[in-house]
Amino acid sequence: MKYIYRMNGIRYTLFIIGMLLLSPMVHAKGQDSVRISILTCASGSEIYELFGHTAIRYQNKAKGEDIVFNYGMFNFNAPHFIWRYIKGETYYELGVMDYRNFMQEYEARNSSVYQQTLSLIPIEKKALYWALIKNYQPEHRVYLYNFFYDNCSTRPRDKVENIVKGNINYRMDDEVMTFREIVHQFTKGHPWSQFGIDLCLGSEADKPISSRQKMFSPYYLKDALTTALVSRGKGSVESLVSNASFLYKSDPNQNRDLEESLFSPVVCGFILLFITMVVSYVGIKKNRIYWGFDIALFGLAGIAGCILTFLACFSLHPAVSPNFLIFIFHPFHLIGVAYMIWCVKTNHKDFYSVANFVILTLFLWSTEAMPQQFNQAVIPLALCLLVRSGIYILFTILKKNK
Repeated sequence: MKYIYRMNGIRYTLFIIGMLLLSPMVHAKGQDSVRISILTCASGSEIYELFGHTAIRYQNKAKGEDIVFNYGMFNFNAPHFIWRYIKGETYYELGVMDYRNFMQEYEARNSSVYQQTLSLIPIEKKALYWALIKNYQPEHRVYLYNFFYDNCSTRPRDKVENIVKGNINYRMDDEVMTFREIVHQFTKGHPWSQFGIDLCLGSEADKPISSRQKMFSPYYLKDALTTALVSRGKGSVESLVSNASFLYKSDPNQNRDLEESLFSPVVCGFILLFITMVVSYVGIKKNRIYWGFDIALFGLAGIAGCILTFLACFSLHPAVSPNFLIFIFHPFHLIGVAYMIWCVKTNHKDFYSVANFVILTLFLWSTEAMPQQFNQAVIPLALCLLVRSGIYILFTILKKNK
């Protein structure tokens, strides 16, 4: 859904100025040769490419114009990009580029491009064109990107809806789905990307969404357009899409980069759980607490908790709060592990380990009842923290009874 496009700024600035100087009457004469289409681009291997992409193609054969309006531009080199991205203050912008250059990007990465030509009347074509031209002006082209509600898929849809002289009826299926389920569809084969997204998304991502909300995904927008009907009054009803075809179809024999490997998050989670069990068993046999292991384990859990807490409390990202994973990963682990070690060394009661043990037990026992779907890798990670908390409780009891 997200992609960086190259464009010649001077060339398109001159192009826009030229278009604005043209007489509207001259422009109107060429409407019969104008075709406006929605382009749906297949996913790539990078995390910001997994969900596909939507763009608007404008063709005017009489004038030899063939350009693409793209709401998916962003700049990695913008000041404080990573910090703003974490805060949810990611600014995207509308870009314009030559159609041939646009296609070269997707052909190079072997991603299919599907075109749906819209059955617009001349006045609607003209209105959409000038709306896009206006939107491309420097003071209008930048917008605050929102992954679920305002992105490169929803913006083209909204532009088309705004110019159609009538009503558009999307005849989509009524299958109940959630944002997370749709995300999982497009992160399949990329377990580490899916794991990271699952950690950040809270319970809001697991609420049923409407058919319209599904259109945040370019693929679901494509399906909606396929059966959409437009009525312009007086009983006139026609399909919104007059023609559809692949502009480029990916080569199935060409290898695609996937993250799938033996060491998926689930496998790594259970490997860590096995190591935790071995460390705990050896520690009991030798009457030793391996503090270095616990500092690393609880430290990483605490760092993850800081990120989740920040997202839940301060980020503008949608559907990240509330997040019930905060019961497993929270900032208190960073100081809690030091307190646990101190209690064992000084024979004090370890209230933190007891509280952590109880909370983790209740969490694992009630996961099915919670209004949030959890990644499978979370279970072994929670068990690691549970086991080590139990070991500290055991050592505290043993030292007290000596």
